[in-house]
Amino acid sequence: MQRAFFSFLAGALFGAGLLVSGMVDTTKVQGWLDVFGDWDPTLAFVMGGAIIPMAVAWRIAKRRETAVLGTPIPFRTEMRVDRDLVLGSLLFGAGWGLAGLCPGPALASLGFGGSGGLIFLLAMMAGMFATPAIRTRIERLAAAT
Repeated sequence: MQRAFFSFLAGALFGAGLLVSGMVDTTKVQGWLDVFGDWDPTLAFVMGGAIIPMAVAWRIAKRRETAVLGTPIPFRTEMRVDRDLVLGSLLFGAGWGLAGLCPGPALASLGFGGSGGLIFLLAMMAGMFATPAIRTRIERLAAAT
């Protein structure tokens, strides 16, 4: 029960942060990405506000074996840049730039009735379900050549 409460609290805090920061406003996000046009730098503060506490949290977590609630802290996996990471990053960035949403803000936007967030989430889920079949097809084509 304690873990569920803190999960709810963390999710609520994240959602509130998305709303307060403007991350659910697609025009604000697209303005952040439009570096050669009408650039809106305000989301840089949002990103900095997320990166800095997370960097501190990772440094603290390195010295601990369990989290505050007693669960084991997972170790960071080997960090490597490969084809899957690059392609996934490109697709994520393209979707973020075109729609002005990423998964978190899209979920948050459902709370105030935005149909754009619902369409984005449906498209994202379709992509997630189609990916294994597409990946298998690509690997078969690559093996055949």
